[in-house]
Amino acid sequence: MKRKLHLYSDLHGSLAACDRIVHRATSADVIVIAGDIGNLRLDLEAPLERLQAIDKPVVLVPGNNESEEQLREASRAWNSAVVLHGRGASLAGLHFFGLGGGIPVTPFGPWSWDFSEQEAEALLAKCPPGCVLVTHSPPWGAGDETGRGRRLGSRAVRAAVERLAPRLVVCGHIHASAGRQSDIGGTPVVNAGPHGVDWELEI
Repeated sequence: MKRKLHLYSDLHGSLAACDRIVHRATSADVIVIAGDIGNLRLDLEAPLERLQAIDKPVVLVPGNNESEEQLREASRAWNSAVVLHGRGASLAGLHFFGLGGGIPVTPFGPWSWDFSEQEAEALLAKCPPGCVLVTHSPPWGAGDETGRGRRLGSRAVRAAVERLAPRLVVCGHIHASAGRQSDIGGTPVVNAGPHGVDWELEI
């Protein structure tokens, strides 16, 4: 049996993007949003209010533009959504594990919700093998290339992918790589972006 996933990231407060996700959600079994729903710790309530029209299971991971606490509070009334950061959940027969924030620490200053590689490594310690890993920051070397060709991904996330062989990695954060698909040791890595990527997994 297959499950159809709709993968997104980096909405950055766009209500038009939220409306597209809601419209398309009827054909999905699970919707995954890998962070940066709002902007600069602001603009979170309006997009989440739009997205709450989705009654399918939804995985939310905080980006660096919103904290876990803010995301949990703003989505508290959304019964079909689960916020994951350093923890996992089973939805529609699939196990998901989430890790939010900017990794490594970004140069954006105190508004950005960031973690060091060491902190990320500790948060990933409970991630089980073979899950769907949802991280805001991409693993180093996959979905992390800027428009100038720099690699800005997380080495801690990459090490976890190499060690645990997730079935799929969903990420975002690096806008120039939005929509790109990569591979680490046979694990597909998708930088989902705001326009979304459809994916199917067997259960």
